[in-house]
Order: sequence, then C-alpha cells, then structure tokens
Amino acid sequence: MTAIYKKEIRTYFTHMMGYVFLAFMLLLVGLWFSMMTITGQNPNFHLVLSNITMFFFILVPVLTMRLFSEEARQKTDQLLFTSPLSVTQIVLGKFLAAVTLFVFSVLVTAIFPFMASNFGSLPLHQIIGAYVGFLLIGMACISVGVFISVLTDNQIIAAIGTVGAVLVMFIMDFVALAAPATTFASLMFVGVVILVVAAILYNSTRDIIAALVAALLGLGVVGGLYLTNNLFFDGIIVRVLQWLSVYSRFNNFAMGHLNFNDIVYYFSFSALFIYLTVNVIEKRRWR
Repeated sequence: MTAIYKKEIRTYFTHMMGYVFLAFMLLLVGLWFSMMTITGQNPNFHLVLSNITMFFFILVPVLTMRLFSEEARQKTDQLLFTSPLSVTQIVLGKFLAAVTLFVFSVLVTAIFPFMASNFGSLPLHQIIGAYVGFLLIGMACISVGVFISVLTDNQIIAAIGTVGAVLVMFIMDFVALAAPATTFASLMFVGVVILVVAAILYNSTRDIIAALVAALLGLGVVGGLYLTNNLFFDGIIVRVLQWLSVYSRFNNFAMGHLNFNDIVYYFSFSALFIYLTVNVIEKRRWR
C-alpha cells in the first residue's frame, strides 16, 4: 500500500493536477477570506470554510478523476491488479494519497485565520470545529470520487460523474423538503430500499438464497411495524434523507460542536464507498 501511496503522491506533483488543486483551493479560500473577513470585517472564519464546501463539486473531481480511470485507459490496471498487493491495499493507497493532498491544502489555509488573529480575537472553537468538519466532509466526497473513477476509463466521464454525485450530496436537504410525507409513499420508499439492499447483497455474494431471505425478513419487519404502529412511517422519507445529509452534519462542526455521531457517520460513509470500490474491482478481476 505504501508503494501505491507514494506513487500517487508523486504523480500529483509530476503532473499539473496537484498544483491546479492547491492553487484553486488557496484561491477560493483567499477570495472568501478577503470578502468576508477583511472587507466584511467578520471574524467568523468558520463561515469561509462553510462556503468553500459548496465548491467541492469542482475540487474533488480534480483529485479523483484520474485515479483509476487513467489506469484503465492505459491498460496498466491489469498489471496493478495482478501485483502481490490486495485490492483493498491498492484502493486505500490511492484514496489516502488524495486525502493527503487535500489535508495538506487545508493546513496551508490555516495561515488565513492566523493573519486575522493579529487584528482581534477569533472564535477558536468554531474555527477548529469547522476545520475538523471540513476535513471529514472532504474525505467523504473523495471516497465517492474514487468509486466513480473505477467505473469508467474516461477521465472526463469520471469528473462529470463526481460533479453530479457531490452536487446530489449537497442538495439532499432540499430534496428532503420536497419529499412526500404520506404513509403510502413511505412504505414504497422503504420497500425499494430493502430491495436495493438485497440486490447489493446478491451482487456481493452471488447467493440468491441469502438475498431472498434478507428481502423477506426486511419486508416482514416493515409489515409488522405497519400493523403495530403505522404512524412510524409518516415522514420517514424526510427523516432518512435528512439523516443522510452530508452538509447538515457539517453545520454542527461549523458551530464548534464535535459530535461523535457525526464523526462516525463521515468515517462510515467513506468506508462504504471504499468497500464498493473494492467490490467493483474484485468482480472485474474475476471476469
């Protein structure tokens, strides 16, 4: 894994991608810092980071679009996947390289609140919380970008797919507001989720019996809940979408609240997409 990690770090700085990412990140933070903190005379630097998260749909594809798609285009992925390294090590090496570059760029931006501190006191707990949340949400978005990169051998398609996925993650709250809250819609939604989970289980194990049992158990639980407490399903779509919202959890960090549940959520989110990436590659190898 260390060899993959070093190779990817080196690639970022032997090509333009690493420099473009660093320059764009510093440009965005610098512009928002100038507008909000200096011109606007607002000491709340955590609001700068909050606004920069809206640009992740541009920043993340720069980091991730070539990780696997370029390997597939050049046919070097065949050599990579037949190496002594496990697929998990390969994926983690590439993922951690992208995260490292992202973390480095974020650490460089720490110069801005340091500059502002010379002119007055800053809400340090909010700034630290915002930085922690910024790193976690960036890590989650990078994991999605890595997963999309493995699905295609075209960097442009990988970039466009990542842009779309990250945008969907950030508009989840608005989708939740427009979601139907009726019991019928909620039952249909839960049923679809159960079938999707069963399909993923079958796709991962190729065990049709296990997938059918999981689906029947899930539907049975839903039926039992509906008969005993049908009010449970009212507004469940809204609750699920709000729970899945990446951005709303970041707001807690921006207010200086380091919630353990939110931290676990971001790490679990990243782990899920790393697992899906490994799963896709394993299936491709066995073909």
